[in-house]
Amino acid sequence: MKSISSWNEIPDFGGDEKAEAEFWLTHQLDLRLMNDSIHRANVRESTTITLRFDPQMLSRIKRLARHRYLNYQSMIKQWLSERLEEEVRRRDDPPPPPPAES
Repeated sequence: MKSISSWNEIPDFGGDEKAEAEFWLTHQLDLRLMNDSIHRANVRESTTITLRFDPQMLSRIKRLARHRYLNYQSMIKQWLSERLEEEVRRRDDPPPPPPAES
């Protein structure tokens, strides 16, 4: 199995799940690459909170995280961070001008 040591070695599959699945049958991420991609927050940077999830939803999240070789809590934090940035950008973008009257 070929070890991937750089993110640039992963091709753009363009949404072709079959090609992506075939690629990952013969390739794997190098452990150093996986470890380098994990954000290790300083304890002082974090606040612990409690969230309640439907058990089936949490099970699906955990399966997806395992498939991506991630801790499920880290993946949830990543998703929240991405969505937060998207919402902030949307809020900060000026609204489109009103349509011109004829």
